[in-house]
Amino acid sequence: MKKTAPSLPNRAIPYSEAFKAFIPEQWASYPEDVLEPLASSAYTPARRQAIQAHFPHDRLVIPAGGFQVRSNDCDYRYRPHSAFAYLTGLGEDFEPDAVLVIEDNRAELFFHARVPRTDPEFYSSAQYGEMWVGPRLSLDEMEQLTGLTIQNSSDLARFLTAPMRHADGVTRITPGVDERVETLVNALRGHKNGSPTQADTELNVALSEMRLIKDSFEIDQMDQACAATLTGFEAVIADIAEAVRRGRGERWVEGVFGLHARHLGNAVGYDTIAASGEHACTLHWIRNDGNLRNGDLLLLDAGVEMSSLYTADITRTLPVSGRFSPAQRQVYEAVLNAQKAGIEAAKPGARFIDVHNAAVRVIAEHLSDWGVLPVSVEETLSQDGGQYRRWMVHGTSHHLGIDVHDCASARRKMYRAGTLQPGMIITVEPGIYFKSTDLMVPHELRGIGVRIEDDILITDDGCRVLSQAFPRNPDAVESWMAQVWLGAC
Repeated sequence: MKKTAPSLPNRAIPYSEAFKAFIPEQWASYPEDVLEPLASSAYTPARRQAIQAHFPHDRLVIPAGGFQVRSNDCDYRYRPHSAFAYLTGLGEDFEPDAVLVIEDNRAELFFHARVPRTDPEFYSSAQYGEMWVGPRLSLDEMEQLTGLTIQNSSDLARFLTAPMRHADGVTRITPGVDERVETLVNALRGHKNGSPTQADTELNVALSEMRLIKDSFEIDQMDQACAATLTGFEAVIADIAEAVRRGRGERWVEGVFGLHARHLGNAVGYDTIAASGEHACTLHWIRNDGNLRNGDLLLLDAGVEMSSLYTADITRTLPVSGRFSPAQRQVYEAVLNAQKAGIEAAKPGARFIDVHNAAVRVIAEHLSDWGVLPVSVEETLSQDGGQYRRWMVHGTSHHLGIDVHDCASARRKMYRAGTLQPGMIITVEPGIYFKSTDLMVPHELRGIGVRIEDDILITDDGCRVLSQAFPRNPDAVESWMAQVWLGAC
């Protein structure tokens, strides 16, 4: 929920009357250029119509959310709620505290527009003031960008208290996004704050399930995200020697990739995993404080988020020296074989879980061949087995898009137990993780962690690997690294 930074009186410097009179004087007029509509604005009307069709008589309230406090009076970088971004096309940080209201096939955006320079907010507000954060858009400019009907955010309460256009309709709000708006809506409904109502949960689920199938704009954004992520990976490869030399090389890797994510897109789509050596065996290693050493592997799991908020999610496991050792190659090729099986299973009409099942069968077979698995392949893959999960704990796939773990509120029957359809984008990311302390693993394999992850678009006749430009074969990975290093010289 939205959190408000506390007021810190010891930080405030009073404004004199002379200053208040002086500050509005002699400013240039704001530009009157007509803004080009966001590319997404051609696609958002259909999305809004689709969610209204789920609840044709209802008033739907979708807040963007507000700033989140990092510490004291410092906020985290702003990111709108994903459902709001999906329905408005707004990403980045245009619209903290905005609220979209959809009713009777009409959509209105309540927006905190810029104030006149005579308003105290102009110079005194650290969250909205032009002197602090730059000029905000006007109501007209926001309308030009989005194609939406725009109203001042101060009019939201009056609007929500007006009678609904359908007597049998109910008001629904995406829960847990903006405490202020949710409190207002609950008061109007006579519902106490706390757990979401069934109506709100149904809206949240519907908004999540709508995103399971991507439109052409979303697919294009994902293509761009993968291309930008490739640039980031190659920048990391080019600077691996420097990461080794400086120490704390995982931090160096994280920083290099983050630089390119901010330059080419909005930011990283999630905390970068830059895991070297034994750290690669920790699934969500985001501490990134270890050294890179020649002879070790670097597991880099990272993605660039575009300004639209669509993000790639790609993993490559790279030999720091540029060459896999025989033991590293052995594990790498097993994971690659598993990923190939998973990608082959990713096609329309297949079950979502088929991708995972195909990949983990290959992993189980390799574990069995190496003498690691204490039971048969069939037993470990049975409902009563699962021993293979000691070395491959996570699932092989998740939906991907405006969130790195997209559509997370979808019902099980639509997600994990669902069927793959054209337009869905998923990851395929098997791995094998042999901790150095695992005495069941042959000594030469201990401490090796490998994951290979690609982003997959389900098509009418199979799938397309959106991240196909990333080499996967171990020989190709070694050649890729050599070529990047040669080009960096």
